[in-house]
Amino acid sequence: MEFCLLAAGATVRLGTMALTLAWTHSIEKIRWEEDYRATPAGVVLLEDRVQGTGAGMEPPPDAKFDGKWWRYNPHVAPLPQVILRRSGMTVGDWQVCIGEAKGQACKPMGDYLPDKKADPVTLTTCP
Repeated sequence: MEFCLLAAGATVRLGTMALTLAWTHSIEKIRWEEDYRATPAGVVLLEDRVQGTGAGMEPPPDAKFDGKWWRYNPHVAPLPQVILRRSGMTVGDWQVCIGEAKGQACKPMGDYLPDKKADPVTLTTCP
């Protein structure tokens, strides 16, 4: 099982079953990260991390602060897909981070797509 990005009629295989999506909040200018795993049940959201609070970014009561990040498990069922909008309202593009937890290589989502400005982009498990 691995991840694919679907956009503008193209399917891009990412060659990984685990990745992090990251972005910078448009108003607060604070980084947010979400860890995902591709499973037979669908796309599983494992953990959310946010470096601060404000403007709709309040972590839930069970979040733990590790000195840099508020970390929490969102406790959602596996999803068939995650639709990512690229409205230009965030600071920069979505970052797709692939690799082992501490040594992940992050690249702008547009670097993976034939149409660098495609919107929307769907993250899903590959057929």
